[in-house]
Amino acid sequence: MAQSEQKLMNRWLVVVAALIMQLCLGTLYAFSVFSKPLITKFKWTVSATTLAFTIALVFFTLAMIVAGRWQDKVGPRRVGTVGGLLLGLGAILAGFTTSLPWLYISYGVIAGAGIGFAYVTPIATIVKWFPDMRGLMTGVAVFGFGAGSLIFAPLAAKLIAAYGIDVAFWVLGVIFLVAVMGSAQLLNTPPPGYRPAGWNPPAPAAGVVKKADYAPGEMVAMPQFWLLWLMYVAGATGGLMIISQAAPMAQQLAKLTAEAAAAAVGLLAIFNGLGRLFWGFMSDKIGRKWSILCMFAIYAIDMFFILPAANTYGSFLLGIALAAISFGGYLALMPAFTADFFGTKNVGTNYGWLFTAYGVAAIFGPMLIAQVKQATGGYNGALLVFGVISLVGIVLAFLTNPPGAKAPAAGIGKQA
Repeated sequence: MAQSEQKLMNRWLVVVAALIMQLCLGTLYAFSVFSKPLITKFKWTVSATTLAFTIALVFFTLAMIVAGRWQDKVGPRRVGTVGGLLLGLGAILAGFTTSLPWLYISYGVIAGAGIGFAYVTPIATIVKWFPDMRGLMTGVAVFGFGAGSLIFAPLAAKLIAAYGIDVAFWVLGVIFLVAVMGSAQLLNTPPPGYRPAGWNPPAPAAGVVKKADYAPGEMVAMPQFWLLWLMYVAGATGGLMIISQAAPMAQQLAKLTAEAAAAAVGLLAIFNGLGRLFWGFMSDKIGRKWSILCMFAIYAIDMFFILPAANTYGSFLLGIALAAISFGGYLALMPAFTADFFGTKNVGTNYGWLFTAYGVAAIFGPMLIAQVKQATGGYNGALLVFGVISLVGIVLAFLTNPPGAKAPAAGIGKQA
């Protein structure tokens, strides 16, 4: 087989591995399936039990920084394997839970860190294999993370109902060990200078003098990094804010039953995943910058006009679908932005640092809407606050240009 054909096969195997890994990692968002049985079994409070999920998010974010740096040095296979080991081990240990500290350590620290180690490796690998479809293929990778709960939440619920929560954790842990560690063996990086057959990199925009690769220390000293970081915080805040309160919002705003509200939450997960594919694809066609401008504009329209007036089932579904499809786009575009702006050599480490914005948003978004709800008794105040944040995001997007760009116009292009 010709060398170019072998390379082409390798890069599509990376896509398969990325999807399998991310589907497993997306189980993080199915924690609500476990929380109620844990509360019932051990008589814990809701806040004390949910803290395990918060700890997992924190260690997910922190582990990505370490994992990104390590995988840039040793390659993705070893790091992804460790991630699968930690995730599977954490889930299995969670099945032996008898106390909150044990749950916090097993599910929060060990499984959360495993997700961080395994999450960064396929993304950092896929942007190197697909410079010609960088936005779309990172969208495909993170689509799996968004869709994982649609597969594993029902499976976990059936296992809990049939065998108990301990067996559910054990079974999922074994699945993660086999699927994530096995898929990690398919990850490999392309040779230096790799280009897909028939593809040539676009010429730099007029006025841009760009260095090929930036080290993490160089990146964080640049205004472009902090503009991307602030946009990531803003974009992720809105989606996580809505996700955290989607069911009670549906019941208060649209007067839906608990069952109808649960169905609406399922739609939220679907559009979250579709948004990752759609905006990844669009960013390859119209540019990252114009795509993110559109996402913030949709957010603003949704928060100012649609969700506050969503007093019917149909209008509420439209509102959360628009929020979800925009939110999903940030998870697809930010890895692509990182590779576009700062190169692929250190993309694992660099995206790990940028991903800290998601960790901040995971705290700020749910806290914002919960505090406003508690103070006012409704959700409209938080929606208006985020509508203003979305307008600020539009301004930030206009100000964000590739390193070396001399004029704002230079930032608008297919790789901006």
